[in-house]
Amino acid sequence: MARKLPPFAAVRAFEAVARSLSVKAAAEELCLTPSAVSHQLRALEEYFDTALFERRGNRLSLTLTGRAYAGKMTTLLDAFDESTRAIREAGHRPFRVLCTPGFAARWLVPRLDRLRFGNRVRLRVSSGAPSLDFSSNDSDLVIQWADAPVAGVVTEPLMQSGRFPVISPALKAAEAVEAPEDLCRVTLIHDETMDAWGEWFRLAGIMPPVFPRGPEFPNCELATTAAERRQGVSLAYDAVVRGTLAEGRLVRLFDTVVMPFVIYSVAYPQTRSADPMIREFSQWVHDEVAQEGDAAPSRHADSLPR
Repeated sequence: MARKLPPFAAVRAFEAVARSLSVKAAAEELCLTPSAVSHQLRALEEYFDTALFERRGNRLSLTLTGRAYAGKMTTLLDAFDESTRAIREAGHRPFRVLCTPGFAARWLVPRLDRLRFGNRVRLRVSSGAPSLDFSSNDSDLVIQWADAPVAGVVTEPLMQSGRFPVISPALKAAEAVEAPEDLCRVTLIHDETMDAWGEWFRLAGIMPPVFPRGPEFPNCELATTAAERRQGVSLAYDAVVRGTLAEGRLVRLFDTVVMPFVIYSVAYPQTRSADPMIREFSQWVHDEVAQEGDAAPSRHADSLPR
């Protein structure tokens, strides 16, 4: 079905005037004369056969119809501008990814050489939960904890994982940890974000010890690092520590696993969902996670970039 669109020059002039309510200011922004802008406004009103502005002397105000149309046009032109800029700059600009230090070190960095433009990725790390305010976080894409939706942001569930106890080989030998019951007498490291020791002990069929028994850290990444430093036993996410276990810095304890749930998601501005670098990076991390069997179920299967 053919689109029925008004003249683009007229729409652009209307949107500029609607933002400033000044023909002169819009003319300066668009590098046109005020009379040319006024001509475009009249052309658009003739196209719609309705008034978009109320004119009282030299003062302009939007009609109800004009106000509704202006809001939609500003959003569409902003998205058009971002998409155009993304395509023009895609071959030159760096791609900025914001995530936590642990995710960057344990999962992302070891795989970046498999991304086609991995040498242009500029990592920014956050000491707390990464900000999803893209107007201020200086990032193109965020790897965030869990998958809580945010207005104006596309959130794609990325990775799910179960949890199990991990310990440094030296501490395991020193404490003679051989059975689940042995965890009742060693130092347990706790995670402020989502401490699951009580659930793990119940799944293992053991009465949980009195908590807290050991140090408490703001997130699972710091808790895992503390376990590497022989400070106790932590509950680690399989998808995150697989490389650490393979290198022998930590060893897994026992078969009991806390049931998997979404631990990371990909987030980016809704207005930039067509950005080619965002689409390629997002698809790449989804593919990497899927190859390792850790893919999180998508809320909307057709929402992932292809």
